[in-house]
Amino acid sequence: MRLKFIVRWILLAIILGGTYLVFSNAQNIMDWYALRNYEPPKRIVQLADDTTMKPDLRRIFYVNHPQLNDKVEFNQNCRKTEQSIVLGCYVENQGIYLLEVEDKRLQGVVEVTAAHEVLHAVYDRLNSKERDRVDKMTASFFKQIKDERINKTVENYRTDDSSIVANELHSILATEVMDLPAELEEYYGQYFNDRKRVVSYSGQYEQAFIKLRNQVDRLDEQLQSLKNQIEASQVEIEQRNAEIEQRRRELDRMLADNEVEQYNAQVANFNALVGSYNRLINSTKQKVNYYNQLVQERNSLATAEQELVDAIDSNIIPGEKSR
Repeated sequence: MRLKFIVRWILLAIILGGTYLVFSNAQNIMDWYALRNYEPPKRIVQLADDTTMKPDLRRIFYVNHPQLNDKVEFNQNCRKTEQSIVLGCYVENQGIYLLEVEDKRLQGVVEVTAAHEVLHAVYDRLNSKERDRVDKMTASFFKQIKDERINKTVENYRTDDSSIVANELHSILATEVMDLPAELEEYYGQYFNDRKRVVSYSGQYEQAFIKLRNQVDRLDEQLQSLKNQIEASQVEIEQRNAEIEQRRRELDRMLADNEVEQYNAQVANFNALVGSYNRLINSTKQKVNYYNQLVQERNSLATAEQELVDAIDSNIIPGEKSR
């Protein structure tokens, strides 16, 4: 009897121990299951390499079977209305979806998006104690950020759904801010070999927008200055034209009254006035031509800027009307 009792306790201990091992390693088991027949495409491996993902982060990335989608596929897979929807999304228990951006001027945008989205998956895996610690670090540092674009982005998240702000900060700070406090660098250091390389990608494609916007702004300033000059010249042309007509009537009167001497004395001044008038007209025409040339240049740059916006907007699908 005693032997059976001991055997039962041993079996119970084995069952309980096995159950504990299963629960304590549930995530690892699920990861193993998700990866058992998965071979990441070369492009996905390249994204992991380019963003310097460490083995644990790379595993989480692959567990989510990341996909590069065209805009139609992307809109089917990413149905959440979040701030980063035009670039990528992480859908819990489903996967990571990235919008394929082929415009060479926007190199780096897919890399940053991949890092951003996999960090959402990381955030989901943090236990409550670690998540609270990380949230305090990111919230504290965010108060110091002066970058208008980042502040506006986070504020938009806060307006739409304040509950996701901490999660978004966790991804944004890691991928878009070059210099972080030591404690945050240490935290993100467990995921990336070189986090700043990811941030450099962010700056790279952001500069494409900034360069075009600055060029458009400079041309707008030139156009406004030229417009003011042309309008002032047109007022002066009208004034001189009125003066010329008045002088012509006076000369005609002199001829009619046979005031030849007075007439001859005024001809030189009249001709000088007409010459000045003609030069002003020619000068104004040149300014108008230059103005029109700048308008074409400005519109061309504005079109290029819009093309960049369209390239990363999943709602703009080539061959379809904008929605």
